[in-house]
Amino acid sequence: MQQETVTFCFHGTLPVASFAEFAQHRATRLSLVLRTVAQNSTTATLRVSGPGDLVDAFEMAMSLGPRDCVVSQVQRHDRPTAAPAPQSP
Repeated sequence: MQQETVTFCFHGTLPVASFAEFAQHRATRLSLVLRTVAQNSTTATLRVSGPGDLVDAFEMAMSLGPRDCVVSQVQRHDRPTAAPAPQSP
């Protein structure tokens, strides 16, 4: 499975403690590496690394969010993956 690193920027009503706890729980459950880049009560920028399908699942889970959060917009920034090195003949 292809490994990806994606930066998500979530916008909405995002109580810091519950959104951060929810993000960590979901990342752990999906065996993803999570790094919080920045967060306040209206925006959370999270960097996630792991298998592409599980990164997609994380995005969906976070879009639904915990009960006290309302995600109104998600911006996704995929980090380009390195091209494989050419093989010598």
